[in-house]
Amino acid sequence: MPTRDARVDAYIARARPFAKPILTKIRKAVHAGCPDVIETIKWSVPAFDHKGPLCGMAAFKAHCVWGFWKAALMKTVPADTAVKAIGGFGRFESVDQLPPERAIIQMVKEAAALNDAGVKVPKVVKAKPAVKAPADMLAAIRKTRRARETYEAFSPSARREYIEWVTGAKSPETRARRLETAVQWMADGKVRNWKYVPAAKAGRAGART
Repeated sequence: MPTRDARVDAYIARARPFAKPILTKIRKAVHAGCPDVIETIKWSVPAFDHKGPLCGMAAFKAHCVWGFWKAALMKTVPADTAVKAIGGFGRFESVDQLPPERAIIQMVKEAAALNDAGVKVPKVVKAKPAVKAPADMLAAIRKTRRARETYEAFSPSARREYIEWVTGAKSPETRARRLETAVQWMADGKVRNWKYVPAAKAGRAGART
């Protein structure tokens, strides 16, 4: 059953005159495209759910915005708009700037189908910038052949763990002790946190295969 939220009614009623027809048209098309949609308020603006977030809209002093949570995965959303504000279409200052109602309905149907299928938006994992080992650390590692071979075979993340551990020392004495230990562990083929790695993987767990 469709669910309407009185808070969305109130939001539209408070909107500026130019925004009311924009919000009303979007709302109507969303219900037409997904009869079971549930209205709610998220981050103080109207949102529409169907087995998860579907789309949202908002009104400001001089414009409105509207968009889909999974716009980047949708074929009915124009490619040049999928990455704009809240996965949507930028600014709307007039109802005439909205896509035709039939087009909006098609977008809503596709967004609902994605949620029905349980499709998830891929998480974007930002790679950490490379960390360069200080000269004294590299010099110490290179003095021991087995430590050097292990270090060179390590993945970037395995190298980072050792570098951050050594350079994170708060005193020269602690740094020296950590560096000596690091070289010994690498000479034994161990990753920095080898104590927490299962025994079968404790050797070169961080090395490239």
